Amino acid sequence: MRDQAKARRERTRHLIELGGLVSKAGLVDLTDDDRATILGAFLDIAGQLQGDSDTTPADLKTRWRRAGLHAFDAEKEHAGRKENP
Repeated sequence: MRDQAKARRERTRHLIELGGLVSKAGLVDLTDDDRATILGAFLDIAGQLQGDSDTTPADLKTRWRRAGLHAFDAEKEHAGRKENP
């Protein structure tokens, strides 16, 4: 029973973190919190990763990863400036 509860908590935390990324990317505001639009965008991304694009899935993931790492770095830098004015 404990293992199931732990797994459930870990899954819940993971899903909350993913939701945070959706918010951090600005998708909630940009879509007026339209979940069908957000899901459609994710389905489009999934299609691209399955080869429905002229760009290879590996190239797409590399491009998206770089953009995400850049955003995380910019956020850290911004947070550091707030703490040390």
